[in-house]
Amino acid sequence: MLSDYRRIFSPAGSLLFSAAGFISRLPLAMIGVGIVTMLSQLGAEYRLAGSVSATQALASAAIGPRISRLVDRHGQRRVVLPATAVTVAAICALLLCARYAAPDWTLYVTAAVAGCMPSMGALVRSRWAQIHRDSPRLLHTAYSLESVLDEVIYVVGPILAITLSTGVRAGAGPLAAAVLLAVGVLLFAGQRRTEPPVCPGPRRARGSALRTPGLVLLVLALTSVGASYGSVDVATVAFAGAHHHKALSGLLLGVYALGSGVAGTVFGAIGPRGALTRRLLLGVGAMAVTTAPLLFAPGLEALAGMLFVAGMAVAPTLITTMGLVDRLAPAAQLTESITWIVSGLSVGVALGYATAGWVVDAAGAAAGFGVPCAAALLAVSTVCLALPRLTRAGAQ
Repeated sequence: MLSDYRRIFSPAGSLLFSAAGFISRLPLAMIGVGIVTMLSQLGAEYRLAGSVSATQALASAAIGPRISRLVDRHGQRRVVLPATAVTVAAICALLLCARYAAPDWTLYVTAAVAGCMPSMGALVRSRWAQIHRDSPRLLHTAYSLESVLDEVIYVVGPILAITLSTGVRAGAGPLAAAVLLAVGVLLFAGQRRTEPPVCPGPRRARGSALRTPGLVLLVLALTSVGASYGSVDVATVAFAGAHHHKALSGLLLGVYALGSGVAGTVFGAIGPRGALTRRLLLGVGAMAVTTAPLLFAPGLEALAGMLFVAGMAVAPTLITTMGLVDRLAPAAQLTESITWIVSGLSVGVALGYATAGWVVDAAGAAAGFGVPCAAALLAVSTVCLALPRLTRAGAQ
């Protein structure tokens, strides 16, 4: 079964663009928690730190699909390079504003501009879709691999960002994210052999990909999933801080992502089974069940085990969602469609950051874990409502 992971790299250049995509996606896991850690290290309340981080995520969710629409029309290289330049400049400006105690509004403005970060996960997956379009099993494995790499990113990224911001300088985490983004995108853009050709598509495809039947419902479902995922980040940082070990929060979040990565690896190896819609419902249901124990964590050791189990529901849910998008979206709008899913996830993460930050400030660190529990239940309800529409749209 694991041979499928070797087979997906048979086409020339596939390993190179996947590796470059990994580097360029690492900042995605660093920037949010890096902003929270940086500002809290500089003395800001979690409410401000969470809302500034949420601003960056919300701006990315709003701007990202537009950038990906341009990618579908003009090609990856022509769009991602200038978008990355703007993002790196904005992150540097945010660091300066935080370092020199500029007014709070400057933090929000620079964080919003940093939302120009291109959706590199969507670009990588669109390359896989181009390469393995005629082999659904290998495409499933490729999507699984990228979801596992996303979780590896969420093992390494938070640890790196938090360690740098707590052990070196407050702004070192976000600065490292900016450097890695610039390097990764340059390497990715240099892989011209595997860049998907621009697909003109029918005239009607030039509108928003959200017109694709069923896509809006998937975006809403992933918003709830993202809220659960993102609120775990803030609640974990606060919980570790309340137990006087804030520097361990990155390791705890890495354990959460590790659980997701292990589950995603197995899920990709066994191949697709059953209807996609049913698998999605099972995935969000598992999230609801496994996040509930976080409310009752007595300490950091127990929390680590609970986070590992809770993380095991994440990757299969995201892999299944990407499979649904590939089934629903026209080829000329695949990058934008994937980006809308990522944007829904980002909006949810932003809401999770802000809500969990408010709950932590108001009721304490442990109460913050109530946010991911509530968000997971909302995801289950949304998927239940979406199933009939997705079935009619042909996403079996």
